[in-house]
Amino acid sequence: MRILFSLVGVEDPTQTHHWLWPETAEIIYGGIASVLVFAILFKVAGPMAKKAFTDRTDRIQSEIDAAAAAVASAHDEAARIRSALGNIESERRTILAESDAQAEALLREGRARIDAEMADIEAKAKADISNAGARVGDELRAEISRLSAVAIERVVAQAMDDRVRQDLIENFITDVGAAR
Repeated sequence: MRILFSLVGVEDPTQTHHWLWPETAEIIYGGIASVLVFAILFKVAGPMAKKAFTDRTDRIQSEIDAAAAAVASAHDEAARIRSALGNIESERRTILAESDAQAEALLREGRARIDAEMADIEAKAKADISNAGARVGDELRAEISRLSAVAIERVVAQAMDDRVRQDLIENFITDVGAAR
C-alpha cells in the first residue's frame, strides 16, 4: 500500500513537513482570520479602550487637582491659624479690658443705686422715728390726762364732804334754772 500511496502522491495525514510548524494552508487561513479578528477588535474595541483610558486619565487628573486644592486650602488655613495665634494675645487683652470696663460700670451703677436706696431708707427711718415720737407723745398725753382725771376724781371725792357736795348741786341747779 505504500507503493500505491507513493504513486498517487497522497501523503500520510498524520505526517507533516515539519514537526513544529503546521501546514502551509493552515498558516495562511489562520493568519487571515487572525488579522480580520484583530482588525474588527481594533475598529470596535479600540475607541472604547481609548475612551476608558481618557476617562481614567481625566479622573486621575481631577483627583490630583482636588488634592492640590486641598493642600493649598490647608496651607491657607494653617497660615490663618498661625496669624490668629498671634492675635489671640491682643484679642485676650481687648476682651479683658472690655470686661474690666463693664465690671467698673456695674460697680459704679450698683454703688449709686445702693446710695440712693440708703438715702431713701434713712428718710423713711427718720419719718418713722418722727411719727413714732409723735404717737408716743400723744399716747403719753392721753395717759396723763386719763390718770389726772382719775386722780382729780379721787382727790375731789376724798376732799369733798357732804356739805360741799350739797352746795355744788344747789349752785348747779340755780345756774341751770337761771339760764332758762
